[in-house]
Amino acid sequence: MATPRLLSQVQLLERPGLPPRRADVLLENGRLAAEGEPARSRAAALGLSPLDASGWWLAPPLVDPHSLLEDPQTGRAETLDSLARSAVAAGYGWVALLPQARRWRDAPEALQLTAPAGSGLSLGLWGSLSLGGEGQELAAHAEQLAAGALGLAEGPQLPPLALLERSLALGEMEDAPLLLAPRDRALGQQGLVREGVEALRAGWPMDPPLSETLPLQGLLALAAQHPGRQLRLMNLSTAAAVALLAALPADGRPLASVSWWQLLADSGNLDPIAEGWRVEPPLGTPSDRTALIDALAAGVLSAVAVHHAPLDPEEQLLPMDQRKPGVAGHRFVLPALWQELVVGRGWSPEQLWQALCWGPARFLALEEPRLTAGSSAWILFDPQQPWMATGDPEAPLAANQPLADRQLRGQVLATGLRASLWRGPT
Repeated sequence: MATPRLLSQVQLLERPGLPPRRADVLLENGRLAAEGEPARSRAAALGLSPLDASGWWLAPPLVDPHSLLEDPQTGRAETLDSLARSAVAAGYGWVALLPQARRWRDAPEALQLTAPAGSGLSLGLWGSLSLGGEGQELAAHAEQLAAGALGLAEGPQLPPLALLERSLALGEMEDAPLLLAPRDRALGQQGLVREGVEALRAGWPMDPPLSETLPLQGLLALAAQHPGRQLRLMNLSTAAAVALLAALPADGRPLASVSWWQLLADSGNLDPIAEGWRVEPPLGTPSDRTALIDALAAGVLSAVAVHHAPLDPEEQLLPMDQRKPGVAGHRFVLPALWQELVVGRGWSPEQLWQALCWGPARFLALEEPRLTAGSSAWILFDPQQPWMATGDPEAPLAANQPLADRQLRGQVLATGLRASLWRGPT
């Protein structure tokens, strides 16, 4: 059972549109037990001394709209147990998994995965648009949705437009989200980073923005023809794609996600030997990264995704052009983006929660999380807490963690989702 604690003058982020406020809050048995005078009275009866929480933030848990887990039971790169443990400790209460797996999740019987008992994690599963994710034949959409799929998704590149047109016309998905990546690998020319001056100077093989903008144009044309469908765009990565999206009327614009790593790293600021170069879509130029951040601030992009794509140690040692793309680590997202966006660019904490919590919930067609009395759905974040990623007992198994050798600033101190977790002062 968690030790009860009285937080003195903690800053509350309660729900979208409501400005933050300070309050004394009692945490008891993992729940928001009371605030104000009732919290102080109850704390006195329990013999509690208040903790100075004036620099901490109490807020709803974060939401990850899409990540990967290929072998949930016996994976060497990650298991469902290790993912749930690390994600909850990082402040995530919801994680939605894409259908990509050793056995592709394209049928009702493949959608029976549930979060580990007692983990505190809410797990969502995307169903599959096509059988095996091969883009050849449509999977059984209605059956997957009836089995509990959040919506339908496909792999890391766009399936044939003819297949998409057929699926949209059939309409078995009704108003469920349809998540697609505007990417054509054939146009990418096997490039590892986006075309730009920085990549040219470094001698990297380059991927032109056309590999994203051409598929995106096709998707937007289809979306205009089927306005009743709930199209979602996965992992936009270029300034050119953002400009295409921004040119649309706000009420006709598909919701779009961006990977957290694309907001932090670009071809001009990453060490040549650092982890994090091999991602899909590829890392962009500094101007691409700036455009993505500006679009997220303006609401053109709707959600930040972790897109956790774990590799095991053997896979991670392969040459960069031979291994699967992706980076891993829910635990880095909140502290790194707080430093980059709130500290570095003057964002408000509400803007960051919009990008990491409320926007992703809307992206998944879920109710936006909020703080409520008596609930265990909360996280306590200290933006100033220093910690080393190495030796973290809550670390995932994945070998491809781009900030794993860093000292970071900002950490989730506690969460009601796992009441035993406490990293703050006693």
